[in-house]
Amino acid sequence: MKKILFTFMLLSFSIISACTDKEEPVPNKSQEAQQPNVPIKSQDEEHESHENQQDPPKTNTGNTVASNTQAGALTNIKDQLQTKLPIILPKGLPITKGTFLTATTKAETNQVEVLFFESKEVLPINDMKLKNSQTATIIARLVVKQYPNAKEANEQILYQNFSQNGGQKVDLGYNIKGYQDAGAGSLWTGWNEGRWALATHTRTENPEAGLKLAKQAVQFLETHMLPIPKQNGFARLDVYKSGNIIVWQDEKLVYTLDSIKEPLKALEIATDFYH
Repeated sequence: MKKILFTFMLLSFSIISACTDKEEPVPNKSQEAQQPNVPIKSQDEEHESHENQQDPPKTNTGNTVASNTQAGALTNIKDQLQTKLPIILPKGLPITKGTFLTATTKAETNQVEVLFFESKEVLPINDMKLKNSQTATIIARLVVKQYPNAKEANEQILYQNFSQNGGQKVDLGYNIKGYQDAGAGSLWTGWNEGRWALATHTRTENPEAGLKLAKQAVQFLETHMLPIPKQNGFARLDVYKSGNIIVWQDEKLVYTLDSIKEPLKALEIATDFYH
């Protein structure tokens, strides 16, 4: 059990390092963040940090067209990034009926960041109104970072084969076995599908919730395809909606999806990257 818990601790530090550039502040230490099995800060902290401590993105006046279709919005997002990195964006995102997709963008030499929003009105990419939480709601954050080589990129994933780590075996349906391990008040249910390692997190006083979420994820992936990683991918799904994160490698690039409250919606967004 110690081996799995230690691996998740390593994973948390690696993920936070991959998703945070030098300009972002160091998060405050909370009681939950000091727990060894709660590696990802909450979405509320993430959003507050982003909104209060980052300068608003500069708008490229050549691509400020607002779009009332997702396809148009995604095209405008790609145009605004103006990056040489060979990135892909999702084909669509799940948004509330009656809202519109928009985003803020940030591009550096080896990293891009897109913060996706659903807004109550049609807004251009990087519009200043997106700083107003009453106007738009964050759907997800995408960070794509390029590493010097594929080996270093793969080290950010920390893929593991749960069947080799031990733990209590559980049936997740569809002939897939999961492995549970508990410690420090947390209960993990991990399993593998192809080149992906997936795990659900819950608290030890609510063990059935973690198993239920794992079964729901397995069922969802029976009809939806995650991106094919080169070489590996990892998904952490949180029962308490405080640390959902999906990471996968594409050669020298590492894609990270976070700031998504609903765990199954995180999976849905990730599957929209499959081409």
